[in-house]
Amino acid sequence: MKRLALVMLAASTFAACNNRLEGDKAATTDSKTVQTGEGEAYSVDSSTTITWMGSKPTGQHEGIFKVQEGKLLVKDNALTGGSFLIDMNSLNNLDLTDAEYKAKLEGHLKSPDFFDVAKFPTAKFEITGVENFVADSSSKDLVTKDATHLIKGNLTLKDSTKNISFPAKITASTGKLIAAANFNIDRTEWGMNYKGPNNPQDWVINKTVNIKLNLSSTKK
Repeated sequence: MKRLALVMLAASTFAACNNRLEGDKAATTDSKTVQTGEGEAYSVDSSTTITWMGSKPTGQHEGIFKVQEGKLLVKDNALTGGSFLIDMNSLNNLDLTDAEYKAKLEGHLKSPDFFDVAKFPTAKFEITGVENFVADSSSKDLVTKDATHLIKGNLTLKDSTKNISFPAKITASTGKLIAAANFNIDRTEWGMNYKGPNNPQDWVINKTVNIKLNLSSTKK
């Protein structure tokens, strides 16, 4: 048993080193109070995409979620607040071409082993703050090289809520606002562990999950 644990730990380390997911690390803290933003309401467009990527020793898997609904608040072409709901049942794998394996992976991720979509059909992101992005000595390592702002918000997955902050590029024009970001989160921060946090089968799955957010919104 001890030998098995060591083998699984070695495999987990191998996965982390060889399947590194490229993205800016999102800072994670306890949930924060959501402040009411100012400005006009913008509806989150159906063209918004949330791309996810996870990895294990044998490779990576990528997919998307759809946004169910959302509203942003914009004042003087600046994002001030808002929230959106993610339809967890919309989870769709993009890299598997074999229909049977694709269905198995999607079913596995939707099961109580991970997202438990039957019990938790939506996830939620609520903006708690938006700041101008200030470059520093660590900015050279950013994946989002053209970041303009730092977005902070409460991310609720299943029954757990954590506040995350990540750099994003926000562009605004008359009646339109778009935000793009590429960041990594640690799934275990939300209690997402396959068969428990100390199960060797969970060790071989990279704790890091990459999220690419392309949020588009239009003035109501």
